[in-house]
Amino acid sequence: MTIRQLSIFIENQSGTLQKVLELIKQLRIQIIACTIADTAEYGIFRIICSEPDRACRELKAVGVAVAISDVFAVELDNQPGGAADVVGRFSGAGVGITYMYAFLIDGRGILVFRTDQADKAREVIEKGGLHCLTEKDLPVNA
Repeated sequence: MTIRQLSIFIENQSGTLQKVLELIKQLRIQIIACTIADTAEYGIFRIICSEPDRACRELKAVGVAVAISDVFAVELDNQPGGAADVVGRFSGAGVGITYMYAFLIDGRGILVFRTDQADKAREVIEKGGLHCLTEKDLPVNA
């Protein structure tokens, strides 16, 4: 019901993001979705990719600070307000969302989020008939 996401910690300096992207490119790993959150000193580059375990292992091997975490990737209805409806279900059940972002895959909206209340989130998903992506739903390299 969850997918694995990489959180890559990069310094806020010119060229550091490019270095990480070049490493991922050399590994021939497909980035499916990404977002960057920053602080004054570093950024957190979160990515969903075709091979998270290998990407994590290879990035660590060259000294990049990276971690894997489980996130939910809920499919949205293809209509205005789809994100509001989904987030409303979790909020109504008292599930707090730590962070979120969205992307399109095969014309479908996907809302990715992390929560510290995973069991409660699973309950909302199951009872509400929501569809979550799993790793097998993600496109792979050609």
